[in-house]
Amino acid sequence: MNTLRRIPLILALAALTLLSGCAGIVNKASQRFADNLGSAILNQDDPGTVRDGLPAYLLLLDALLEGDPKNVGTLLAAARLYGAYAGSFVTEPERAKRLANRAFGYARRATCERNAALCGVIEQPFDAFSAQVANIGAKELDLVYGLASAWAGRIQQDSGDWNAIADLPKVQLLVERVLALDPNYAQGEPHMVLGVLHSLRPATLGGKPELGKAAFETAIAMSQGRNLMAKTLYARFYARLVFDQELHDRLLNEVLAAAPEAPRLTLTNVLAQEQAKALLASGKDYF
Repeated sequence: MNTLRRIPLILALAALTLLSGCAGIVNKASQRFADNLGSAILNQDDPGTVRDGLPAYLLLLDALLEGDPKNVGTLLAAARLYGAYAGSFVTEPERAKRLANRAFGYARRATCERNAALCGVIEQPFDAFSAQVANIGAKELDLVYGLASAWAGRIQQDSGDWNAIADLPKVQLLVERVLALDPNYAQGEPHMVLGVLHSLRPATLGGKPELGKAAFETAIAMSQGRNLMAKTLYARFYARLVFDQELHDRLLNEVLAAAPEAPRLTLTNVLAQEQAKALLASGKDYF
C-alpha cells in the first residue's frame, strides 16, 4: 500500500514531547538529567545532531532495562525513543523495521506489566479489543499513547504485511480513547494523528477526509499555530487527497514563513519545514 509507505511516524514524533516526562520516572536519581535531555532534543534546531546523538541514549535505556526489565517507565521511554528514531532519522528500510519492532516490543511489555487485560487482547479480534479499550482509565493515558505510537511505527515499517495493516483500526481506537479521556492530551497532538488516519483513503473507498480536515484544524488551533507539523501533514494528507492545491500551497507556504523556534517544538518544526519544501516542489507534478 503506497499511501502507508509514505506515512511519517507521526505518533512517534508527537511522543517526543512526552519523552522527558516519561524518562524522568526511570528513577529519581536520573530525573533531572532525563528532563534536561528531553528538552534539549525537542529544542534542537539541527536534526542531524539529534540523529547522530540519539543512539547513545538508546543504548543507555537498553542497559537500564537489563538491570530492571519490568520498569514500566523505562520501557515506555525506550519504546518512544526507538520509535521516534526509526521513523524520523533512519532511512535504511530493514534497519528501520528492526528498530520499530523493538519499540513495539518495549511498549507491549510495558502494557503487559501495567494492564494485563489490555495486553491479553492485543492480538484478539477487534470487538474483544474494543471492549477492553473502553475500560481504560485516565491514569493509563501515557501507557495507551505509548502503545499506539509504537504500534503505528511497526505498521509503517511493515506496510507490505496486510496482517499488520489490518491493525490500524486498533491504533485509531487507542488514540480516540486518549482524546475521549483528555482532549488536551499532549497539546492536542493526537488530533493531528487522527487527521492522518482519516485522510488515508478517499471517501469513495471508506475514508473520512472531512473528519480528517476537522481534526487537523483542531490540532492547529490547540497549538495556536506553533506546531508546524500539523499544517505540513494537513497539506500532505488531506489537501492532496481531495486535490485542493490552493489549500495545499497556502499551508506549506505558511509553514516555511514561520519561525521554527518554539518551546519543545523546535525539532518537530524544523522537520516540518524540510517536508514542506519537498512537498511544494513535488506539488507541481502532483496537481
